[in-house]
Amino acid sequence: MTRTFSRLKAASIALVLVSALGLSACGSGGGSSSTKSGAASSGKDTVTMAFRTPNWILPISAPGFTQGENAIFGNALYRPLYSYDLNSKADYYVYAEKSLGEAPKISDDGLTMTIALREATWSDGEKITTRDIEFWWNLVTNNKDKWASYRKGSFPDNISEFKVIDEKTFSLTTTQKYSPNWFVDNQLNKIAVMPQHAWDKKSAEGEVGDYDRDPAGAAEVFDFLTAQSKDLSTYATNNLWKVVSGPWTLSSYVPNGQVELVPNEKYWGADKPKIKKLVMRPFTGDDAEFNVLRAGEIDYGYIPASSVSQIDYMKNKGYKVDPWYGWSITYMPFNFANPQTGSIFAQKYVRQAMQMLIDQETISKVIWGQMAAPTCGPVPMPSADMGTMKGCAYKFDPEGAKKLLENHGWKVVPDGNTVCEKSGNGEGQCGEGIAEGAKLEFKLISQQGFSATTKMMAEIKSQMAKVGIVLNIQEVDDSVAVSQKCEADAPCNWDLSFFGSQGSWYFPVYASGERLFASDAPVNLGLYSNAEADTLIEATQFSDSTDALDAYNSFLAEDLPVLWMPNPVYQISAYNSDLEGIAPQDPMNLMYPENWSWK
Repeated sequence: MTRTFSRLKAASIALVLVSALGLSACGSGGGSSSTKSGAASSGKDTVTMAFRTPNWILPISAPGFTQGENAIFGNALYRPLYSYDLNSKADYYVYAEKSLGEAPKISDDGLTMTIALREATWSDGEKITTRDIEFWWNLVTNNKDKWASYRKGSFPDNISEFKVIDEKTFSLTTTQKYSPNWFVDNQLNKIAVMPQHAWDKKSAEGEVGDYDRDPAGAAEVFDFLTAQSKDLSTYATNNLWKVVSGPWTLSSYVPNGQVELVPNEKYWGADKPKIKKLVMRPFTGDDAEFNVLRAGEIDYGYIPASSVSQIDYMKNKGYKVDPWYGWSITYMPFNFANPQTGSIFAQKYVRQAMQMLIDQETISKVIWGQMAAPTCGPVPMPSADMGTMKGCAYKFDPEGAKKLLENHGWKVVPDGNTVCEKSGNGEGQCGEGIAEGAKLEFKLISQQGFSATTKMMAEIKSQMAKVGIVLNIQEVDDSVAVSQKCEADAPCNWDLSFFGSQGSWYFPVYASGERLFASDAPVNLGLYSNAEADTLIEATQFSDSTDALDAYNSFLAEDLPVLWMPNPVYQISAYNSDLEGIAPQDPMNLMYPENWSWK
């Protein structure tokens, strides 16, 4: 059966959020005539929304460019093989209307999936065929080390045969029998469909060929497309990006500024845009965005957590207010690879003490205005437990944190520097690799532009200081870009990183951890590694029983690969009450503006 995870589906609809649509870039762009106490209507054919400037257009994800705004932007221009809808009753939650592929047919032995493509065309009139799937396949299989979604042993390593059957049908045979739910939802979701007839080139001036069918040629094509995707200034003019399969096409793009989308007139789907222009307008931070929203100059924005008292005011101004919950978690990675502090983070008692100094309940209620809830582990909390510490392995316990450190050889100096007095790896000692005199002092890279995040970090810094743990906080535009995944053989000097102002990680349908917490996971920023965790993560890929996810969640919740943090709603959306089609907001952090319309 394909619907084993109904419990997880139900939980996802009311869950705390994560990952990535921070509105932090500067932008220009004015509002327009208003229809309701200041809420902009933009002439009833345009929607202006607050949106961070996307900076990646190629449908193959790249390290450092996996932010949520890039996924939303990319999905508007390029339809994937599969989109998903957690509210759907379809097999594997496939969102058929927004997918290029039909749900797969699985062979009796469970090894081969046969997939048929829908009738669809590129914006230049060419048909979308399996040659476009093969093009993507050849590029990623020959450039796996440059693909952000790649994890050794996972897709496509777990495919023994990729076979084109005809121009509309292809098949994938796996190396072993997997859970169909996990494979369709967490592996096939990586497949992009790209226009081979327009993109199979080695240079801008070069001719299109079949270069991808040769490994060396595939590497050259991949490098060319990657370089073009990094050239933001040409997004609106580059002929490559004019060939799209989605309902939108790019009409204007300003790096770190405003982006404008217009309908793809050749779009093949039934879900054609109902508005004539979508304006994505970025802001320098919460306050800048909210000032413009209050003035009625944008149709769709958000109310910062620090301004929840303004909800009634915004409703009276003609906006509908809708908290956007998500299938997500929020966390702060440790850098286990840091040559100076990695040995400290390797000590579980240190991680435990630090977790016990984070008052998740109070921060969620007071700083986030009840628009956040505690994260207890790697699997999002069910709706019944949201907002509580139920299931959390660690409560807020400053005295317990102090005792943990003292019992392991540290001299605790409140509001000073706690130091290791007893080095060594024995009972009552600081632990392997920690020298006498070592301090619990760490550099924390955090996101700027979010007032609630700034206040939260100040609160955590204060609590840590009470047991002599010093946090030196550096706010940057996007901490995940600064604190990239470490490599075992290269310098990696950050200590802690927070990038969860709108959630740290949004999951696909199946909330397993192979991309986050496995030893070789592509988004395992701080190189956490635990053999038992790896075993439990692997088990979630082969069983349709929720027991596998529960076991994985329980172990990681207690082992602390990261610090679990309050999980904010992605945003408290506020939009013109005459704008229809926004609700319900997708818990997997996507939006579909082609569904929007004016009354």
